[in-house]
Amino acid sequence: MASIELRQVSKIYPGSSAGVKDIDLKIADGEFVIFLGPSGCGKSTLLRSIAGLESITAGDILINGEVVNHVAPRDRNIAVVFQSYALYPHMNVWQNMAFGLRMRGTPADEIDAKVKDAAELLGLTPLMQRRPSALSGGQRQRVALGRAIVRDPQAFLLDEPLSNLDAQLRAEMRLELVRLHRKLGRTTIHVTHDQVEAMTMGDRIFIMKDGRLIQQGPPLEVYANPADTFVAGFLASPPMNLVAGRLLAEGGGLAFVTDGLSLAIPAAYREAYAAWAGKPVIFGLRSEDFHDAPGGETFAPVTLQVEAVEALGPENIVIGRLAGSHKPVAARLSRHFGAQAGETVTLHADLMPMHLFSPDDGKAIPRPRIPDAQTRRRA
Repeated sequence: MASIELRQVSKIYPGSSAGVKDIDLKIADGEFVIFLGPSGCGKSTLLRSIAGLESITAGDILINGEVVNHVAPRDRNIAVVFQSYALYPHMNVWQNMAFGLRMRGTPADEIDAKVKDAAELLGLTPLMQRRPSALSGGQRQRVALGRAIVRDPQAFLLDEPLSNLDAQLRAEMRLELVRLHRKLGRTTIHVTHDQVEAMTMGDRIFIMKDGRLIQQGPPLEVYANPADTFVAGFLASPPMNLVAGRLLAEGGGLAFVTDGLSLAIPAAYREAYAAWAGKPVIFGLRSEDFHDAPGGETFAPVTLQVEAVEALGPENIVIGRLAGSHKPVAARLSRHFGAQAGETVTLHADLMPMHLFSPDDGKAIPRPRIPDAQTRRRA
């Protein structure tokens, strides 16, 4: 197994186009981490640099404490699983899984044992004589994973391996990958632009934008405390509601005010936000923090002009606009909440999980951290 560390790693492509810039990170031995970000943010470039498939322009890449900048990919003992699976179409499953070992001159009996073990682990034993064209997308993905597993690498690098699968298969393979990681215990880096994969699979998320690392941490920690408006808007579906306005001193407290709306800032945050009184800010609140009934003292009524209702079965996503606002707001409510487009409804926003962001650079204005919503409801 392997620990992986990057120190001020940059990759600049010809023409001064930066792939990644000044990346510092540490991945512990046996950890499962996610590189998350939109297309073109540099996450695949970073993965390929760790594998040795891309040379870096500056910085150091360390595996188990040793600098590997000039170590050939095959000598890093890291397995890469690509988005395209990269299976040989003229070979059957057994031959695809065994190919890398045969090229390394591994004894035939050892190859046979490793392929059989990996096939059993992945449920591929009945498919060993089939060619890739006779396999489903999920089965091809398992073959690509099996080819990586038989190498017995010290780390797995997965480059958007689920993006070619339909929704049901992606859900199944998410569970499969987590199960494999728990069983094998190998260091794993999973690259994706899918927020669900990021939230449900990794021990930690590394969120990237424009070649830079924006925030890292456990999924729920990053979700609850985004570093800026980019993270707030990217790590969720629907994204965090972000509304521009001003912070004003009112009645001995503070209030966020925008057209047709005034929301009292919870007392726990007044000291942290006091310096922003009288200044423009961006108010952030996630869709699940709206409710269809009043709650505690931090709840505030919000009037919404409904524009659409997305009925998802277990829940309804109500999309509407605040009075005087042109920006849509999304509320995640129970499936029993009935509303139609064109109606005006009053919801109740729990302001305790709110955030304020600077409109200049989008960074979160520091405030005390709070228990999660479930803990607060039990208290």
